[in-house]
Amino acid sequence: MERLILTPRLACIAALMPLQARLADVGTDHGKLPIWLLKEGRIAFAVGTDIGRGPLAHAARNALDHGVALPLRLAPGLNAVSPEECDTISIAGMGGQTIAEILDAAPWTARGDHLLLLQPMTMAAELRQWLWAHGYKLEKETLCQEARRWYTILSVRGGAAQQILPLSRCHISRALCRDAQAHDYLRHLLSRQTRALAGMEQGSVMDIGLLQEQRDTVAAIQQAMEELT
Repeated sequence: MERLILTPRLACIAALMPLQARLADVGTDHGKLPIWLLKEGRIAFAVGTDIGRGPLAHAARNALDHGVALPLRLAPGLNAVSPEECDTISIAGMGGQTIAEILDAAPWTARGDHLLLLQPMTMAAELRQWLWAHGYKLEKETLCQEARRWYTILSVRGGAAQQILPLSRCHISRALCRDAQAHDYLRHLLSRQTRALAGMEQGSVMDIGLLQEQRDTVAAIQQAMEELT
């Protein structure tokens, strides 16, 4: 029997899960998150989806071994999930652009009836930009570290006014700045973005628009850090 040990990222999502939620876990892989939540009695129901037959077969074995009922569906994103069967959706371990594409293909997620727990591996700024532009509200951002790398889990709900923001203002959010680890994360982010800016300024081929965007990004992070102190 495979042990149910959640990584720090998945443990953080589990801690954010509403009690007795009805969960749709997208990209469930081996099903560890929903199986752990079901076994602990934290949620009332879960369904897992994935695009890979192998991971779903592994998830089915794990669910059987741990004695929980976990319907599994071979489908991309939320294509095989109906709005009525869940009130919470988790999407973790994917790039921000992929997460945005999944939500775009399921416009019912923007109505505000479902809590979305989103954990982008990359392109978090692009995901925030897309969410704001399509009427989603970032209710909370929760920072965590795994293998010395920073991640954020976005607690999101639809039904908000649309906001069109430049990408330079989407690397952080007010919700993120409320997290207890925000200062440490912003310091890390500022260092990374400052190095990227230096590399662009020293490059022989320069896109003026991208250069100004990077300068604006660094300035936005610096301002957020000043407001935290």
